[in-house]
Amino acid sequence: MSIADEVGRIPLVAEADINAPWNGHDTRVLVIAGIGIAIIVALIVGLKMHAFLALTIGALFVGLGSGIAPGLVTKSYENGVGSVLGYVGVLIALGAMIGKLLADSGGADQVVDTLLRGRPAALPWKMALIAFIIGIPMFFEIGLVLLIPVVMLAVRRTGAKAMLLGIPALAGLSVLHGFVPPHPGPLAAIGVLKGNVGITLALGLLVAIPTVIVAGPLFGRLAAKWVPIGAAGAALEVSGGAPQDGDGGTQVRTRTRTPSFTATLVTVLSPVVLMLLKAASDVWMSKDNALFPVLQFIGDPVTALLIAVLLAMYTFGTAVGFGIPELSKKIAASLLPIAGVMLIVGAGGGFKQVLVDGGTGTAIAKIAIALNLSALVLGWIVAVLIRLATGSATVATVTAAGIVAPLAAGQSTAHLSLVVLAIGAGSLFFSHVNDAGFWLVKEYFGMTVGETIKTWSVMETIISVMGLGLTLLLSAFL
Repeated sequence: MSIADEVGRIPLVAEADINAPWNGHDTRVLVIAGIGIAIIVALIVGLKMHAFLALTIGALFVGLGSGIAPGLVTKSYENGVGSVLGYVGVLIALGAMIGKLLADSGGADQVVDTLLRGRPAALPWKMALIAFIIGIPMFFEIGLVLLIPVVMLAVRRTGAKAMLLGIPALAGLSVLHGFVPPHPGPLAAIGVLKGNVGITLALGLLVAIPTVIVAGPLFGRLAAKWVPIGAAGAALEVSGGAPQDGDGGTQVRTRTRTPSFTATLVTVLSPVVLMLLKAASDVWMSKDNALFPVLQFIGDPVTALLIAVLLAMYTFGTAVGFGIPELSKKIAASLLPIAGVMLIVGAGGGFKQVLVDGGTGTAIAKIAIALNLSALVLGWIVAVLIRLATGSATVATVTAAGIVAPLAAGQSTAHLSLVVLAIGAGSLFFSHVNDAGFWLVKEYFGMTVGETIKTWSVMETIISVMGLGLTLLLSAFL
């Protein structure tokens, strides 16, 4: 199911089922979901089974156990896989192409050399700042595939621990994804709660800045001690790695010059600018404006990244001495390391969809309503529970917004924005094996499941809890 499908469908499901009495099916789906997650972890950690197979087995078990008709279980799983790969898979592929050309042309070295100027201790802060800026208009997955190859190259060049630089970049991207329009979760919650985009954006940035600082550079120091890994994983392979003989695609000796820092920056930031223009048109431009459909098209993530790839084929390709045959080989070589990543991410999407279709989210929402809390706290709790159950931040955000909408009705515009932010914070809580983003981070950094939980999952939890705390603090003054 695509982002658009999630935004359009989930509130209808919640409205239809959420007020029904608690029943045996609700208890069963929660138990089955917990067992399914335990099966996945046991297969991967205990039996060392490939994550794609483990996720597929877990999804089919949960589907059958939740009461989905046997003939529809695989359909639910396939829909989840297709929705993730139909969107995220394309972005990963395009991002991998840019990352490969960026590395082999020497452009990544230019970026890293610039980042390394000044005190080495400032590098994590620079990573967080870059991710924060890029994360404003860009979806998490796109920022990840663009930034992580640069992060890993910096790790290799400096000898720093991967988490010291990686956590700040991940925090910057994740915080913006959960708190700030024009990301789909906040926008959907604003629509459901009838909030104001501009006020939510302003308050979201107030919450986001200190949250990124704590969950990024500061927690990154601790994460690097817990998981002291260096440069490894699919991101390093995508960004080039060491030159290898025989494929013609990873050879860099045919390059006659290096792209300038300006050309590198323009190429890497071109999709960011295009998507930012689209976001601006969504907020400030009338749909009747002749320029509106143009900006909508070129600012779409797929179009923007495709334009960036074509630009990179010049700035990181022919402009530095590579011929067209070499470029074709490099682009082909960029796709090989990410095949496994895409399968795992897709299977994570399939597992999430089976949980949603089986009714786990609805059961969680019923529990939350029974707690009878304020709209702000209830929104966070509902989003947390549905995030834990389904793995989808967007599903958690939209479902929670639909549940708390009656409680939030009649509140001030500023307080509605705070409810949106609290829900966004809850939607980021403790990403684990049912979240496609979990597997994306795991594979890109070459970590084990346990290492990913110690770093990425804990970071997401810090973001969630701190986001709620800052939102409650702001509510005392607004």
